[in-house]
Amino acid sequence: MKLAYWMYAGPAHIGTLRIASSFKNIQAIMHAPLGDDYFNVMKSMLERERNFTPVTTSVVDRHVLARGSQEKVVNNITRKDKEFKPDLIILTPTCTSSILQEDLQNFVNRASMEIKADVLLADVNHYRVNELQAADKTLEQIVKFYIYKAKKEKILSTNKTKHISVNIIGITSLGFHHQHDLKEIQKLFSDLNIKINLVIPHDASVNQLKKIPEAWFNVVPYHEIGLLTAQFLHEEFNMPYVDITPMGVVETARFIRHIQSILRTYQVDVDYEEYIDEQTRFISQSAWFSRSIDCQNLTGKRAVVFGDSTHASAITKILVREMGINVVWAGTYCKNDDEWFNNEINNLCKKIIVSDDHNFIADLIAETEPDAIFGTQMERHIGKRLNIPCGVISSPVHIQNFPLSYRPFLGYEGSNQIADLIYNSFTLGMEDHLLEIFGGHDTRDTISNTLSLKDETKQSSIEWTEEAKNELLKIPGFVRNKVKKNTEKFALENNITKIYLDTMYSAKEALKKS
Repeated sequence: MKLAYWMYAGPAHIGTLRIASSFKNIQAIMHAPLGDDYFNVMKSMLERERNFTPVTTSVVDRHVLARGSQEKVVNNITRKDKEFKPDLIILTPTCTSSILQEDLQNFVNRASMEIKADVLLADVNHYRVNELQAADKTLEQIVKFYIYKAKKEKILSTNKTKHISVNIIGITSLGFHHQHDLKEIQKLFSDLNIKINLVIPHDASVNQLKKIPEAWFNVVPYHEIGLLTAQFLHEEFNMPYVDITPMGVVETARFIRHIQSILRTYQVDVDYEEYIDEQTRFISQSAWFSRSIDCQNLTGKRAVVFGDSTHASAITKILVREMGINVVWAGTYCKNDDEWFNNEINNLCKKIIVSDDHNFIADLIAETEPDAIFGTQMERHIGKRLNIPCGVISSPVHIQNFPLSYRPFLGYEGSNQIADLIYNSFTLGMEDHLLEIFGGHDTRDTISNTLSLKDETKQSSIEWTEEAKNELLKIPGFVRNKVKKNTEKFALENNITKIYLDTMYSAKEALKKS
């Protein structure tokens, strides 16, 4: 387990709680010390919840350390059963309970004899998996439990619905624009005359899970959460699934065509090509915009992309294929998805980065000096320090990335939102000119090609003469900082401590030769 003051994905219990709090009438009990219960505050604040989050902390304190946890945990489970009458109580261990080597499964077994609700222990290894992996595993565990329970009680519904229907798997609480994406997917399926059987886990009841096999196929919009469940359903019921993320006009079209091919295996004669053509040419503004004179301003612009595997790969595809922007490198912090991520974008950028070290990513961005960053809120902070604009395209996020207005990233409306985000994230010609006139460009005085704390003490001791400073100010703002860095680098390499006008010219010549 790596301790850090910034993590791209949270610990495993956050993933379990995201799934539990997404279902209807589930209570989650977290066995942890005070301080690990920030999930309640985070969910209430970010999603502006009107109701209390259904998560209770069974606090590990000095009394627990002295006497053990069993009585306290079992009492908490039975109390919540009487108080809320949930369908399921899920107990999630934490690193603390793992360190104490407590037999939580035994606690669950004992409590199950005293309560009416079903009770489960989240089956995740808290030392080996992160938030996203735990969410994926917990969702699969709950679905399996209720599928097998329905089989045992002989109430499992395996007959397909009369009308074409689909299950949407992986829409959760605290997901990046998930609720807006869900509305856009629902609209898309309505246009295709496909009914929604279940949305899991968002607002679903565990009592509805016996109806999962009734759908004709499953859709997993995000690669991080839902794939294990779809694979289980495919193995158990031979249910086909679509794991293409419909983000951008190209991938949305591929998503629809995959659905079309699945329906044809059911001997349903559907042809969605006319719909795709109409949406691409006339409904979605992004396809037209990418060919407009405005978008031509982006030609030759350099960008870097970093985020979860779903959003980072999808945004890279949109930047390169749809908007003609040069992605210098793209990366993800989902290290478990490295093979899939590489396969998705390996021909679209020069370099692929897989890392969960934010210091490494910060230094790489500083070294690359792109025109724009597309990343998480961490990369936005990095961009502010470097004076590079950043569009936030992935979790982890702040409250501003849970907008009240409609901001989907999926489907045809999502493609419009993303095109706006991309275009508005670049500093373009007239804006750069106005910044030059009114000030605001390149106010940094230090030279450094890294941002990590270990290098913050490496300040430049080079002095600029007034003549050289005046010459530097004549250089256009969008390249001035680069010239400044190259000149100071040349000076350092040649043991020059004071930069004159001649030093600038010598640095320029040296750069040409290299």
